Amino acid sequence: MNKPSDEIKSRLDIVDVIREYISLKPAGINFRANCPFHHEKTPSFIVSPEKQIWHCFGCGKGGDIISFVMEIEGLSFIEALRALAPKAGVTLTRQDPKIASARNRLLDIADLAGKYYHKLLLESPVAQSARKYLEKRGLTRETITQWQIGYSADSWDDLLNFLTSRGYAEKEIFSAGLSSKKEGISRFYNRFRGRIMFPIRDINGNTVAFSARVMPENEEKEKMGLSTKAMAKVGKYINSPQTMIYDKSKILFGLDGAKLEIKKHDLAIIVEGQMDAITAYQHGFLNVVASSGTALTAEQILLLKRYTNNLSLAFDMDAAGEMAADRGIREAMQADMNIKVVLIPGSKDPDECIKNNPKEWENAISAAKPMMQYFIDITAVGLDFSQIEDKKKFKNKLLPIIAKLGSKIEQDHWIKKISQLSDIHENDLREDLSNINININKNNNSQEQIKKDETALAPLSREEMIAQLILALALKFPRHIEYIINHIQPDQMAGQENQLIYKNLITYYNNIIDNFDRAGAENKKHQIKYEDFKAWLENSLAHKIGFNNEVNNTNKGNNQLSLLDKLVILGDKDYYDYDDSQVKNEIIKMIVSLKKYYLFNQKKEIEKLIARAEKENDSANIKLLMEEFKNLIEELRDIES
Repeated sequence: MNKPSDEIKSRLDIVDVIREYISLKPAGINFRANCPFHHEKTPSFIVSPEKQIWHCFGCGKGGDIISFVMEIEGLSFIEALRALAPKAGVTLTRQDPKIASARNRLLDIADLAGKYYHKLLLESPVAQSARKYLEKRGLTRETITQWQIGYSADSWDDLLNFLTSRGYAEKEIFSAGLSSKKEGISRFYNRFRGRIMFPIRDINGNTVAFSARVMPENEEKEKMGLSTKAMAKVGKYINSPQTMIYDKSKILFGLDGAKLEIKKHDLAIIVEGQMDAITAYQHGFLNVVASSGTALTAEQILLLKRYTNNLSLAFDMDAAGEMAADRGIREAMQADMNIKVVLIPGSKDPDECIKNNPKEWENAISAAKPMMQYFIDITAVGLDFSQIEDKKKFKNKLLPIIAKLGSKIEQDHWIKKISQLSDIHENDLREDLSNINININKNNNSQEQIKKDETALAPLSREEMIAQLILALALKFPRHIEYIINHIQPDQMAGQENQLIYKNLITYYNNIIDNFDRAGAENKKHQIKYEDFKAWLENSLAHKIGFNNEVNNTNKGNNQLSLLDKLVILGDKDYYDYDDSQVKNEIIKMIVSLKKYYLFNQKKEIEKLIARAEKENDSANIKLLMEEFKNLIEELRDIES
């Protein structure tokens, strides 16, 4: 029986999956794009549909369809399987020990709870007032089903009893954020009671938490001052606590369903509340996500940056909304995104605007203000620019924001705007901005350097690049492997990792020859496949690591497999249209170059040994070294002639 990972890889096409995240363009027999994992102007990210692998020649990352999803979504191997399984039509059984984990148990619990709450809302008499409320808010049955909106009964243990009957322990239910426990009381009880339940999903569509709205009748009691002390402490909305599966700083409500629409429109519209996002969805505005009433975080901004560089913030235009917009914009600026602010005329929030007049909402999106214009407008309110103190307030509030803009042209544009509006001289503003930049650089410099050091790759020497090209040609055109093996030794290959791959390729090739008679071998050696060699290498490495299971051995194995993927894509990328004679000429030139480099280095080493022997008056050793030196010179002369 195939492993789930193999089943998923066999059913999905890597190009189709990667295209959900980034734009791919044909490049010979492969596809090319700007790498999503590091900033680059020239595309170096290559996807091989034939080999079903990817590699970036800029940052060095690479792998298969599962490793791509792990990298771009920040998931573990098991989580990536969960994300890809539904697309592949593969069922991951909960009983499978290979995918069972504490985290996956919690995901199963949250998913089951979401279905329980949803069924209760649709069918139970106790949820009648909740159904009427949602109907009054204008939500259709289709929308309620699409978002799996539910209802938690006013009960202390109905959900607990349901989940425990399905085999989940009370402690697991508590760890999923669905129950509570008071000090001194041994029993758990339902965390959510008598509330409308909005499932919160991660980017892959897994239910990870809930946002629970108080029932309208209880909300009215609170307004009238008739609520109990306990009720008075409870907010209009309460959310699941932080758990192993839920980190609110890394989740945006609705992003799982909106991400492809965001990519399609190259724009993400961010609203504050869940109802804003759901109403937008129901009216056909599908590229909308909600921050759930909190300020945007750096992690949320980076999630959005996978799909677009353009954000429009449509928060409620009250004081809280302005504060959220302010903090959210600052986070987005750090990520060098294009940000606008949507002003909603005549409505308190997007939900009301969309229901009253969808066209007005559309116009508001089109007329969104650039971020800096928004800041200038709200900062200027109530200021008198004939007063020095007000000028200072204006300047001191806006210059630190301008300092965060990545573009000097943009900075220049807004400095001129501020100067015109406040009558502060441009040169004074620029001088102050320069001082702010110096302070920012001082604070950030050491941290930035650490990040660069962590991500930077040691550049390959020219000879190491040539060695990799020879190996790439050997893998793409296996009929030339014998010629390469006969004309260059492993120690003449530049680079330790390249030498290891080459040694393994020689061993694999010789095994094939040994297992066939001469006629069969002659035919077989021309049919060496990358997939077969990779499988052989994986088994060989696993065998070695099994006998000596150390971390450095495991890392060496991973490096070898990663390099092998890189080499096979390199061959496709640079030599996809070469004929046999062109390949042979390239190989000959590269072998000559590597041999010259190897012999030149050997010559330098012997010169050092001769100098040391002369210093020690070791005449016998000098004679041997001089003979070796002479042979090297002749060999170099033969190669250069």
